[in-house]
Amino acid sequence: MANTVRVAAGQMTSINDLASNFNTCSRLVKEASEAGAKLLCLPENFSFVGAKDGESLKVAEPLDGPVMQGYCSLARESSIWLSLGGFQEKGPDDAHLCNTHVLIDDTGNIRSTFRKIHLFNVDVPGGAVYKESSFTTAGKDIVVADSPIGRLGLTVCYDLRFPELYQQLRFQHQAQVLLVPAAFTMVTGEAHWEILLRARAIETQCYVVAAAQAGRHNDKRESYGDTLIIDPWGKIVGRLPDRQSTGIAVADLDFSLIDSVRAKMPISEHRKPSDFWKSASL
Repeated sequence: MANTVRVAAGQMTSINDLASNFNTCSRLVKEASEAGAKLLCLPENFSFVGAKDGESLKVAEPLDGPVMQGYCSLARESSIWLSLGGFQEKGPDDAHLCNTHVLIDDTGNIRSTFRKIHLFNVDVPGGAVYKESSFTTAGKDIVVADSPIGRLGLTVCYDLRFPELYQQLRFQHQAQVLLVPAAFTMVTGEAHWEILLRARAIETQCYVVAAAQAGRHNDKRESYGDTLIIDPWGKIVGRLPDRQSTGIAVADLDFSLIDSVRAKMPISEHRKPSDFWKSASL
């Protein structure tokens, strides 16, 4: 693996039209490839955002179905790795799907899949009520994958609020780059999006690549946007100039910086083992 590698993070406004979203993703793939990126990250729900209840379940497919296979072909034709966050994978029954982060290599093969662990069941202050668990089956497995873009830790959107997952990815599974495809609400995005992402980068000493949905999808739903790439010191190194636009942010990941940050502040050596906390006095 080269010491420096270029990545891109895509931002878009998905709608309830699979073909339209695929065309948008195709443009972003071409743009990322022309920019020299080895990996393009696309946001949660890149392929579809339903306008009505139940629409997402109707379009859910297995990973070997035509929708995902179309994206595999896109990766192969452009010779680029794709991180596809939040695909509507057919679930265990007709009433449920899996919110699945799919990693595809530059030959068009699926390398890893991560099913979103933390489901968005919240009453957002000043916003809407969401109950993702009503139609989504939660995942149970932590997933990392080796790639030409480093050792990748896969997550999806609301997982971002649970630092223990990212601690596991770094300290138990040696992740170097954390992928956070998302579709944050306007209220939560404005309040917490950037600060949570930078915190995850700082506390794990990893790069964080966060591809976001942006803008109004339909009459009921709007996403915050602000696609970011953040280095292990917490510095933003890639960002779209317009938080609501469709496009890509590009940055060069420097693996010597990861090594330097970790060597100068060796938190992996200073962390207490889980047994310490079990025995610590209150």
